[in-house]
Amino acid sequence: MSSGSKRLRLEPGDGSVVKEYRIENGFVEARGLDPNGQPEPQTGSDWQRLTPDQLAVHVERNTVVAQWLQWRLGWRRLLWACISQEPAMQEVTEDTSRPAL
Repeated sequence: MSSGSKRLRLEPGDGSVVKEYRIENGFVEARGLDPNGQPEPQTGSDWQRLTPDQLAVHVERNTVVAQWLQWRLGWRRLLWACISQEPAMQEVTEDTSRPAL
């Protein structure tokens, strides 16, 4: 799997914090960056693991993040991640039938 396909970057057009998401070691992580891609002053650039509750909120609201995760992982793995602290997303393989993100 290419490293680019394991990341999602959301860049709002209003100059607010850029959110970047990744799947790393079976967990979904996020970090904030300023509009120039530099560490966000308040939180730095440290990756923070999303909790099952945070993932569940994304799924409940059908956010772009939830859609990306469902596309990358499938709905079963995403559902499991919403209810478990265990890394449900290990061994995610690239599906060549779908275009890369």
